[in-house]
Amino acid sequence: MRLQPVTYSDIETPSGPMRTHLFVPETNRRVSAVILYSEIYQMTGPIARTAAMIAGQGYLVAVPEVYHEYANPGEAFLYDNEGTDRGNRLKTTKSIAAFDADARAVIKHLQSLPTSGGQIATLGICLGGHLALRAAMNPEVAAGICLYATDIHKRSLGAGMHDDTLDRMPDLRAEMLMIWGRQDPHIPADGRRLIYDAMTEAGVSFTWHEFNGQHAFMRDEGHRYDPGIAHLIYSMIFQHLHQHVG
Repeated sequence: MRLQPVTYSDIETPSGPMRTHLFVPETNRRVSAVILYSEIYQMTGPIARTAAMIAGQGYLVAVPEVYHEYANPGEAFLYDNEGTDRGNRLKTTKSIAAFDADARAVIKHLQSLPTSGGQIATLGICLGGHLALRAAMNPEVAAGICLYATDIHKRSLGAGMHDDTLDRMPDLRAEMLMIWGRQDPHIPADGRRLIYDAMTEAGVSFTWHEFNGQHAFMRDEGHRYDPGIAHLIYSMIFQHLHQHVG
């Protein structure tokens, strides 16, 4: 499905306007929405291409700038040491309350759009995987997809590095798809097991897949990219969205 030209909305949040990029399919019917949470680098080329691929399946995709309080509107960080250090610093500068308020703001905005059919899913990569899981705790979200979500097992997201994501697993009512890399040093086997057990004990409805891949194996730039695994996972993403919000 072809897409309309990419636009954006500056959504009001308690911590200021949050630029949110909108990828909209060319269709006259109302469509379900997907909130796509980026890595620590905000909306880079790989994230934009991921958004376009999902929107091409017939979904309105919104990509909020996760560090809107600390960066210029439209700014993406480079995949270099400076960009990585900046992104990692900001994820423990911004408060958990601000991350959660951003999620509620973008959900409310999507519900107000005439092109949105009301069904909402969340999807996130790396930092975004953690944010997608927390956003899926909102009752309006029907499905969530988390790709190698960082910091959940360490409880280290947000200012103070003491988030409550593991404790809030019972709040998840969305159907979850969890994707991991076995060779990912950021989420080792014991960390993955901690998350799996917390979701199981909370009665979350989820599907769990682990692949032989390093961190960022979905990103189509850099030496860790694995096109074969990425192709398979995109098919799983499309199927999950079609089944639960399509």
